[in-house]
Amino acid sequence: MAKVETGTKKPNAVTRYFRETSGELRKVTWPTRQEARRLTTVVVIVVIVTSAALGLFDFGFARLIGLVVSVGSGTG
Repeated sequence: MAKVETGTKKPNAVTRYFRETSGELRKVTWPTRQEARRLTTVVVIVVIVTSAALGLFDFGFARLIGLVVSVGSGTG
């Protein structure tokens, strides 16, 4: 028996991926401009505070290591 073609061909994996992705993106609840701005501000503040804390820790530990090395090398 011969196979009968229906006239519609199955989309390839790449086409199906993009079609499904765009379908999922339509379901997303996007934030308003005000929400996005507020959340961006929160992220920037957290990054600045974390950077400052890490910078202070780095400075403090560098000074501490400097003191330990200078004390250790002075007993020669």
